[in-house]
Amino acid sequence: MISIENLSKRFGQIRALSGVSLTVEKGEFFGLVGPNGAGKSTLMHILSGYLFPDQGKLELAGKTLKDTDKEGRRILGLVPQSIALYDKFSAMVNLEVFGSTYGIPPKELKEKIKFWLDKMQLWDRRKDKVKAFSGGMKRRLNLAASLLHDPEILLCDEPTVGVDPQSRNAIFDFLEEQNENGLTVVYSTHYMEEVERLCNRIAIIDAGKIIAMGSRNDLVAQLPYNTSIQFDIAKVDQALREQFLQFGTIEEDGKQGTLHPEKGFKLSEFFAVLESGNIPYNRFRIKQPSLEGLFLHLTGKQMRE
Repeated sequence: MISIENLSKRFGQIRALSGVSLTVEKGEFFGLVGPNGAGKSTLMHILSGYLFPDQGKLELAGKTLKDTDKEGRRILGLVPQSIALYDKFSAMVNLEVFGSTYGIPPKELKEKIKFWLDKMQLWDRRKDKVKAFSGGMKRRLNLAASLLHDPEILLCDEPTVGVDPQSRNAIFDFLEEQNENGLTVVYSTHYMEEVERLCNRIAIIDAGKIIAMGSRNDLVAQLPYNTSIQFDIAKVDQALREQFLQFGTIEEDGKQGTLHPEKGFKLSEFFAVLESGNIPYNRFRIKQPSLEGLFLHLTGKQMRE
């Protein structure tokens, strides 16, 4: 459905994207995850036609897109990071405005508006002005606006920013349902747990480059360890940390230490060292392989917002 080849974009001296290449298959729930400023929104804006790349090739449904090809992008729906609604208009009027831009016949548009407002549990609030809506309600209305023209691909750019946990889960459930019904979803976020829950395949992006891509299991398999052990440096003295080196390598960030065991590591041997030193177990936290850990391994830094 989407093919991107060697896409690059600069803003003055800032390289927002650098040689990005990826594909998204029909029916996938594809995740794009990385810290703020990594290039996620720039890529989404290029896909949707709000920005033009400096170089690279973009295909949608097998058709090579030129920068200003609006018709070729008609199969896209966009849920932007910033709320894109008219605060002084009602929910219904907002959808009428957005629906009219797609040239949907009035009778059909009326039916679609009713359907999506029902789906988003906003029908009872259809006549209320959007400025009175909560953040979660606005997000759901933005989702409805993006789906009025029955797109084949939905681009979601940080769609849970500023919403409460209940609304966040409602958005997740809705997107999963739509994906199960055949909608291809491209989902960008800086929350690793979101793509781990939602996405079939994931691309990790940092500083404008794709640094890893694959399923969640394929990605964490790139880690040279199966588990890691975290501890507060202030609670574990230097002599004990040196003993841990028999098990693998230690990374420290000033406050927290992380032991990355080598292959063949046995947790029982680690606990034996603690017992011999009469060290409480609750000073240590065992972590399973994660995308956060992979990001740290590949970049040498913690994920930042």
